[in-house]
Amino acid sequence: MKKIGFLSFGHWTPSPQSQTQCAADTLLQSIDLAVEAERLGVDGAYFRVHHFARQLASPFPLLAAVGAKTSTIEIGTAVIDMRYENPHYMAEDAGAADLIAGGRLQLGISRGSPEQVIDGWRYFGYRPEEGESDAEMGRRHAREFFELLRGQGFAQPNPRPMFPNPPGLLRLEPHSDGLRDRIWWGAGSNATAVWAAKLGMNLQSSTLKDDETGEPFHVQQAAQIRAFRAAWKEAGHARTPRVSVSRSIFALMDDRDRAYFGRGGQEGDKIGFIDQSTRAIFGRSYAAEPDVLVEQLREDEAIAEADTLLLTVPNQLGVEYNVHVLEAILTTVAPALGWR
Repeated sequence: MKKIGFLSFGHWTPSPQSQTQCAADTLLQSIDLAVEAERLGVDGAYFRVHHFARQLASPFPLLAAVGAKTSTIEIGTAVIDMRYENPHYMAEDAGAADLIAGGRLQLGISRGSPEQVIDGWRYFGYRPEEGESDAEMGRRHAREFFELLRGQGFAQPNPRPMFPNPPGLLRLEPHSDGLRDRIWWGAGSNATAVWAAKLGMNLQSSTLKDDETGEPFHVQQAAQIRAFRAAWKEAGHARTPRVSVSRSIFALMDDRDRAYFGRGGQEGDKIGFIDQSTRAIFGRSYAAEPDVLVEQLREDEAIAEADTLLLTVPNQLGVEYNVHVLEAILTTVAPALGWR
């Protein structure tokens, strides 16, 4: 059995071809899609976070709204760029959203990805410490956030407070028990996957990672997952970790599907560079008739290793079409592969 969720980047553009013309369209349709996905039996509604772009950014209002409108579906991010985050304020926001959702948040965090602007985190008031890179700053923010979610007191109370305090040092409120076990690290390399395992975070791996061996993407990603699980076991954590991978997968069921995704050109991995220095490998997309799709996906080693699959959705094509995309995977592909 495999949990299946959708992942939306939340694009919008003022174009006649787009069903999301503005930010309000994207936000409201994201809520509607989560409601419809829950009705279909989809396990998770996940959203990407990008700053300075016509895409979803500040995630917690959206997560709280989805939490208030649904009752069973997991609600998450993939991922929040921790270079932009105040760990203390984020712990409060996350606690509040998780309580509204009844403990269904699954927060993916990371050091971030290539940006729309140069060093955008500087505009948010953050600077790396002396000798620290921006990636290291992101991981530092992540450690602070992860530690705050323990819910332990750390702040000295005012001896003359406005309201009575509980005894001892004070923690951030609202606190949500159990949220700490539902934090995921978006790892772009084997080393950061191991780092996350040692800390006790779950693993999110997308369709992009450092090209560390020259092997096909899915083979490298599967090796990353195995390295994560080995490090988790060595660290001696009590619970079983979760691992997700994301994929663009489209079952060609009708003429619309074939018009949008049936033209080919995405059948192989691609090589590129991040920040002009890091060689990266980009995983392929899948689009085929259901029987062909099943055979192709059978060969994907990383999907086989993961317990959770996030399907990236073309949100600009609207809620109705994306429900169709998700339903096609749930009814034709997932059962044939034993995911359901």
